Amino acid sequence: MSEEILVNVTPRETRVAVVENGMLQEVHLERASRRGNVGNIYKGRVARVMPGMQAAFVDIGLERTAFLHAADIARVAQADGIEAATGGGAANGATANGHGHAALPSICELLRDGQDIVVQVIKDAIGSKGARVSAHLSIPSRCLVLLPQAHTLGISARIEDEDERTRLREIIARRTGENAPGYIVRTNAEGANEDALAFDLAYLGKVWRVVQENIARAQVGERVYEELSLPLRALRDLMHEDMEKVRVDSRETFDKLVKFVTKFMPELAGRIEHYTGERPIFDLFGVEDEIQRALDKNVPLKSGGYLVIDQTEAMTTIDVNTGGFLGARNLEDTAFRTNLEAAQAAARQLRLRNLGGIIIFDFIDMGDPEHRRQVLRHLEKSLAGDYAKTTVYAMSPLGLVEMTRKRTTESLARQLCEPCPTCSGRGVLKTAETVTYEIFREITRAVRQFEANQLLVLAASRVVQRILEEESTAVAELEQFTRKSIRFQPEEHYTQEQFDVVLL
Repeated sequence: MSEEILVNVTPRETRVAVVENGMLQEVHLERASRRGNVGNIYKGRVARVMPGMQAAFVDIGLERTAFLHAADIARVAQADGIEAATGGGAANGATANGHGHAALPSICELLRDGQDIVVQVIKDAIGSKGARVSAHLSIPSRCLVLLPQAHTLGISARIEDEDERTRLREIIARRTGENAPGYIVRTNAEGANEDALAFDLAYLGKVWRVVQENIARAQVGERVYEELSLPLRALRDLMHEDMEKVRVDSRETFDKLVKFVTKFMPELAGRIEHYTGERPIFDLFGVEDEIQRALDKNVPLKSGGYLVIDQTEAMTTIDVNTGGFLGARNLEDTAFRTNLEAAQAAARQLRLRNLGGIIIFDFIDMGDPEHRRQVLRHLEKSLAGDYAKTTVYAMSPLGLVEMTRKRTTESLARQLCEPCPTCSGRGVLKTAETVTYEIFREITRAVRQFEANQLLVLAASRVVQRILEEESTAVAELEQFTRKSIRFQPEEHYTQEQFDVVLL
């Protein structure tokens, strides 16, 4: 499989695209005006403890207070001159009940209003919700994740070879000693030599010492550790042995990437390339067109079927339709073939659109249990390459499949778009007929409340045209009923639902 990373840099925006076999799989963007905060560590202050929610709201200097659940706090200890919630969460090897602990103490036992606390953003503010934070701090490097408050060692589940897992565990144990902090060995560490792991250990030790110094002198709301910029994060998290090339269209960013790769993964340094072509790099590889298509609700399938993707506050639904696909022998076979293609296409769309949370697939009904099993297995196989954690549940009798995908940032559509000002995000508009009758009711209401000789109605051109052409009799009756003259004036800049009744 051929993989490339494309980095497009402009003064106010940086974008990273992951392309596999010539097809766009992921898009990440970062804007200077609002960089994401995931991974950043802040010195915060508890604004309000919420016993009924087993959580607290913490002021970390952002626009909205952050949300901290009791599961993300193990105990409260004195550290660096402030009270800091510390301990090991699910990532540190604790048992999990959905929040990472089998039995949680009351939030009131862990925190109090006005208490200072060091927390890390684990999920950016999304919609009307503030950022989600954790008191379990973690600092990643190329091969490892430092868990400074824990004393456990975890190995990525994606490293499946038992001999390799044992080798990595022995190296880390030998290099750190008994009282060392906790570490997670990342997938990138597979095959890494001892020198590379030792380098990461030294790097993380230096970073943590700087963070401790920053915590000691920081004021509430100050950031004490900042995650890497998008291009460097992309190399740290996405670069691997099979990545053929990283093309970047900025000389300055190219130099930074080369320096970073030379330091952390020198064997891959030759794969960084400065793109100097005339055509924009995203145009050359068709990325711009793919991004535009990723904002559409409908996704066409090669067979003639299509997906309809709807993202709401609570969940994302993906509806599968056969469309014009009639090539199979019978209805069951048509449904099966379309569902197989849809499962693969949908898995790609989840990555491309960065859709997360609860996702529900409405596959075409299939009567054959073996077909249902194969579609589910194909969906799971198609999701295997996703960097985000996914969990797929069994297909229901109605052909619905529920799944979850870990979400840490807004979806692509919510990063690039805003709710339509005309429909306010509803996705539908009142018809001209509906607005007409609203105008008639408003005229009646206005005449009863206020004195006027005549009335002027300002409305969208389409609405005025409909009133004058199709409702002229109704207008005459209304003038007779109100004993007022009514004049209609089209306004080009009015939306279809907008109108004003003016008394003259």
